[in-house]
Amino acid sequence: MTFLVKKLFFIFLFNCSLFLILIVGLQNSSNKKEVNLIINETVNLPIGFIVGVTFLSGSITGSLISLNFRDK
Repeated sequence: MTFLVKKLFFIFLFNCSLFLILIVGLQNSSNKKEVNLIINETVNLPIGFIVGVTFLSGSITGSLISLNFRDK
């Protein structure tokens, strides 16, 4: 059980640090686009932020899925 808690803490800490680096790195980004969703469009966001958040969400999802398969 402690292994699972340590792994979850590491995943959370690692992804939060990547998110902070992403925010700091995109302070002066000038290329902005809108994401066209089915219902509405989002506000203008830097392209790097969109790509970075997509990468981080995939990293979190993949880490949680691998934890689920390891238990079985």
